[in-house]
Amino acid sequence: MADSSASPPTPVSFPEFSPVSTAQWQAQLARELKGTDPASLRWTMPDGLMAEPFYHREALAALGGAPAPLPPRPAPCRNVVALTVPTGTDGRLQIEQAADALARGADGIHLLLNNEAAHFALAELADRLPLATTWLGYTVLQGPEQLLERLREASGGEPLRGFLRFIPPTVPEGAELGGFRATLHRCLALARDWPDFRVLAVNGAFFSNRGATLTQQLAFSLSTAAAMLTHLPDSAAGGVTAAEVAANFHLDVAIGPSYFPEMARLRATRRLWATLLHAYGLPPAGAAALPIYATTATWTQTTLDPHTNLLRHTTEAMSAVLGGADAMQVASFDCLYHPYNEFSARLARNLPLVLRDEAHLDWVADPAAGSYFIETLTDELARAAWAEFQALEAQGGMLHARSRALEAVSQAGLAAFKRIATGQAVVVGTNRFQNPHEKFDYQPKQLLRSREFDTTRATYPSEVLRLATALHFERRANQDKHATLVLLGGARVNEDIAGAFWHLLHPGHPGQAPPLEIAPDSYSVLFSKPDEATLMYASPTQFDHLARVVQQVPAGHVFDVPSLVNSDLATLLEAVRVFGFKEFVVEGHRTEEVLARLQGR
Repeated sequence: MADSSASPPTPVSFPEFSPVSTAQWQAQLARELKGTDPASLRWTMPDGLMAEPFYHREALAALGGAPAPLPPRPAPCRNVVALTVPTGTDGRLQIEQAADALARGADGIHLLLNNEAAHFALAELADRLPLATTWLGYTVLQGPEQLLERLREASGGEPLRGFLRFIPPTVPEGAELGGFRATLHRCLALARDWPDFRVLAVNGAFFSNRGATLTQQLAFSLSTAAAMLTHLPDSAAGGVTAAEVAANFHLDVAIGPSYFPEMARLRATRRLWATLLHAYGLPPAGAAALPIYATTATWTQTTLDPHTNLLRHTTEAMSAVLGGADAMQVASFDCLYHPYNEFSARLARNLPLVLRDEAHLDWVADPAAGSYFIETLTDELARAAWAEFQALEAQGGMLHARSRALEAVSQAGLAAFKRIATGQAVVVGTNRFQNPHEKFDYQPKQLLRSREFDTTRATYPSEVLRLATALHFERRANQDKHATLVLLGGARVNEDIAGAFWHLLHPGHPGQAPPLEIAPDSYSVLFSKPDEATLMYASPTQFDHLARVVQQVPAGHVFDVPSLVNSDLATLLEAVRVFGFKEFVVEGHRTEEVLARLQGR
């Protein structure tokens, strides 16, 4: 046995190599570039943060020394499978799927209930799964306290493990929490003796999946937590304290494919959470116990070349694990257009297993610790997010300045649309390296008509163009005498759609703007006829009236504006003429040529 009193081993050194300073590296970089400005190698993130081409140990000195590593997790990152219980069902099918997933590698289940909690087959759940030992999360739209009451009864008083996420109707800006506050007080009381079950969700994934920058995601999640820490403590409501509120938080985040920044975002979250707790007079060490529930982001998923989603999910899951998430939910690569199926569900379930059992990412407590780049980026993100958080709090916080936060997220999303449309941001298989021979295993027309089709994603405008193009060429091949109007997007993406056409045809002039004369409140519409397709625009009122007339919907009836209007050619030609749709021309090119290039023909 080794002598425990022996001196520690001497650190490995390489005396034959002289130390190289940052200044020396910069000088060498300038020589290698032969006159090119080294600043051209910098990388600007959507937040405005600048990443340098290299980092040196001097970067840690600028931070005041290497930050402390993340505390060890009590267990490896949990592999969670999400199952949606559709409206009108009691969840028995999903309970069977949950039992199967747990037997085949899942560590936990997240049930998303679209019905009232009273309709869920909780007795069946308790019969199939041991509630006291199975990690279960629940997302409910209404009646969270009823669900917890039923869980207490079904578990026989045994403590449960997991979480509750309540997504209530939006509280009007500036309004008191009212009944929402009373509901959360009741939930806290019901789960008071369940230390491993968290009932207060901070839904940071909401911001992630609408295009928010990493700085915004951090800041607005903090503001959401601050609102609950401010308004939920109440000595008259069963003695709810700030400490109890903090101990019931769990943070939901959606992870994108930007590998190192996402890792740094999660590390910055722990740091800022400690600062927030300190501001409320609570021990900062509690930040280490905050459960972070990570999911793969819907914002960056695509229906084009969808197997690339598997690759995105791999980097996203790695960022989550290495960044310190406690649980990871990987979505099926085809979930945007296919219902639950065993093949894609198995791939999603096995991905975290490969990272844990083959890559052994759980063998090191904090593998990112000490990285000059990640430590610097973590610090910069934390500082920028705290400044954004303070600015929002100065205007009343998330409860009173929600519109400001949502507008900021909207602007960030528009900027992302524009970067994708112009090729500044690459989405493999969608706007770069497309598969020109791709065969869709879904019906584009049905997908565009579906209310479940997620139109909030970054690639949606590009996808709609490609799908509409596919419909057009299919119609030509079949000599179909019908025509279709496809709603490509509203006012917020008109410039991006026109820009996508323009930059496709003029790749040598990326900085030149397309010739646009489009009303600011218009819709972009593709009019696809058997022999040609034309890009048009119309006001929301024009499109609504045309859709009502063509689909024979009475004027007084509630009507959801569809994304696709299909009819015989003569009817649509006359409707477009009567309702005054305007034709948009890309100078020098027929729309047919544009569509052919979009389709890779």
